[in-house]
Amino acid sequence: MVDDTPDTPSRSEQASIGEVIDYVKTYAKQETVGPLKGAGRWIAFGAAGAISLGIGLSLLLLGLLRLLQSEWDRSATGRLSWLSYLIVMAACIALLVFTITRINKTFLDKEQK
Repeated sequence: MVDDTPDTPSRSEQASIGEVIDYVKTYAKQETVGPLKGAGRWIAFGAAGAISLGIGLSLLLLGLLRLLQSEWDRSATGRLSWLSYLIVMAACIALLVFTITRINKTFLDKEQK
C-alpha cells in the first residue's frame, strides 16, 4: 500500500530540533563565556601585580638613592654627585633584566604550546 500523505515532521522531530537549538546555545555559552571570564581574571591579576611591583620597586630604588646620598658624603656634593644616580640606574637595569628573564610564557588556553 502506498502512503500519499505529505512529509510533515512529527512531534518527536520537532522536539529534537528544539533540543538541538538548546544544545547549541549551551555549547556556545560554554565555549565563549567561560574562557572570557578566565581571561578577564588573568588580566586583572596581572595588572594588579604589575602595578604593585612597579610601585614597590620605585620606592625601593628611591630609598637606595636617598641612602647613597645621605650616607656616602662624596656622592652627595661635589663633582661625584652623579655617581649615586648611576648606581641606582645600574640597580634598576639589573632588576629589569632579572624580571624579564623570570617572565613565564604560559598561554590562556592550556592546550596551546
